[in-house]
Amino acid sequence: MLEEEFKAWRHAFQNRARQAGVSAQTLELCLSYMRPDPRILEKQSNQAEFTLTISQYLDRAVPESRIRKGRARFRTNRALLNAISDHYGVDAQIILAIWGLETDYGTTRGDYPVLRTLATLAQSGHRADFFEDELIAALHIVDTGDAPPASMLGSWAGAMGHGQFMPSSFHRFAVDSDGDGRRDIWGDNPQDGLASIANYLAQHGWQKSRPIYVEVTLPDGFDHALCGRQVTRSANDWAALGVIAAEGGQVPDYGESSVLLPSGATGPAFMTFGNFDVLLTYNRADAYAIAVGLLADRLQGGRPIKVTCPDDLIVLTREGMRELQDRLTGAGYDTLGADGFPGPNTAAALRAYQQDHSLPADGFGSGAMLDHLRRTTG
Repeated sequence: MLEEEFKAWRHAFQNRARQAGVSAQTLELCLSYMRPDPRILEKQSNQAEFTLTISQYLDRAVPESRIRKGRARFRTNRALLNAISDHYGVDAQIILAIWGLETDYGTTRGDYPVLRTLATLAQSGHRADFFEDELIAALHIVDTGDAPPASMLGSWAGAMGHGQFMPSSFHRFAVDSDGDGRRDIWGDNPQDGLASIANYLAQHGWQKSRPIYVEVTLPDGFDHALCGRQVTRSANDWAALGVIAAEGGQVPDYGESSVLLPSGATGPAFMTFGNFDVLLTYNRADAYAIAVGLLADRLQGGRPIKVTCPDDLIVLTREGMRELQDRLTGAGYDTLGADGFPGPNTAAALRAYQQDHSLPADGFGSGAMLDHLRRTTG
């Protein structure tokens, strides 16, 4: 039944692809690659739920082995990375750090045929419309001659190459850095892939030689409701409120900034700047942007994060977060839905609850916070 449904979808999709400008020759060439793969749907429906504190996440994302490997990769690719850095105005260590986090410096670029992956997800996966658009973008890659279909390998979700670009990002930001006439982000030679990462960051406003964040210490009695990307201040304004660098002294003026508490008031605090926001366009997770900054610093001999989360800090599962949202809304602190994801509406509702109960208003839904809600809401 799945095969029959897929064939019907594929027939209709070909018409949509032609209307989107994909050539008949490319469609004929790629048709055999566009077949269902039940493994992909299984992976999408059974994605692991990560409930890690920022300290636990960084321990996994930036282990000593990745730091050592990155330093070795820099020695091997020093001239290339520095040339790309000069050309695009993006720090070499940042390019290297993203390469390390995305594919372990090119080691794990993905081995799923992208056309098959995207066709499967476009036909019956979650967010099917999104993946159909990406499939059309992938077919355009074949049309332009940048890659034959057999060489287009990536993750189970369709992210490709050294920087794990989706096909639509490939079209906007991939570059032919080595001048061979193809934007080859898949091959063993990482030049086009690394230059494409740099071009992506440059096009999104990267400021060279500016930090992503500075770890900071908050004073006793600090109003945690000021934390979050929705509040911006100058370094001088934060200093006037008692916020200092974790290493000591006032944070230099790197432009408008926010103070983030990715695991709540008991974990580390970070003052983030414009480059942090650039990284969020690459990956929307705050933890990812912090990991890029940490790995880049460690590659240059920087120190680990000074503050670590307490061992008993519990990050809520999606089920736990949904319960927290339901309890908040039931208590009169509307989270505008209970989807199990800790978005800005949930954080705002939780801060209001915390303020009313004389708790640090960090907006972080921990296990202890859920326990508090259970006690107060019955």
